Amino acid sequence: MIGRLRGVVALKQPPLVLLDVSGVGYEVLMPMTCFYDLPDIGQIAQVLTHFIVREDAQLLYGFNHESERALFRELIKVNGVGPKLALAILSGMSAETFIQTVENQDAKSLTRLPGVGTKTAERLVVEMKDKFKGMQIDAFSHNTLSNVSMTPSTPSKVDVTAEAVSALIALGYKPAEASKMISKVMKGSSEIEEVEVLIREALRASF
Repeated sequence: MIGRLRGVVALKQPPLVLLDVSGVGYEVLMPMTCFYDLPDIGQIAQVLTHFIVREDAQLLYGFNHESERALFRELIKVNGVGPKLALAILSGMSAETFIQTVENQDAKSLTRLPGVGTKTAERLVVEMKDKFKGMQIDAFSHNTLSNVSMTPSTPSKVDVTAEAVSALIALGYKPAEASKMISKVMKGSSEIEEVEVLIREALRASF
């Protein structure tokens, strides 16, 4: 079991980050709520991980906060919720927001997340509310690993729009829906030059 990684950020391609740990590159999938806090390429990052082995793949999911990892582990225990959907849920809202949504029994808000239908949303509210009763809510406060970049990020020359659309598709949004979300944000602010910022604004605007 791989529980934590510390290495140099070699590549950032939302929702994937490549960490160079002593010459070995680890591909880690991260919720966007965690991805935003990653330092720049070339900087040291430390992430908590959850390792999943399937017949066709071995996947690493990464988190900056113990709260996200704990919630991710509870989410994938829910019937009908796999790692990909759990990643999408935590990309669309923070652990704290998800807890509030569940406690308020606001299933409608959950249906705005990709892949979450009415039945799944209702199941999440019922099952996760029961799980929260046996967990310490304080555990979901920010217990952040130190991943603060000391240098400002440099605008990339790549097509941030196309990369942002690809990231949303990877999170479960349909291509047409992802393109519409990004176009809406770009119309409001064409000066956005960072992929992470564009994705964050697109997800925020969807709620």
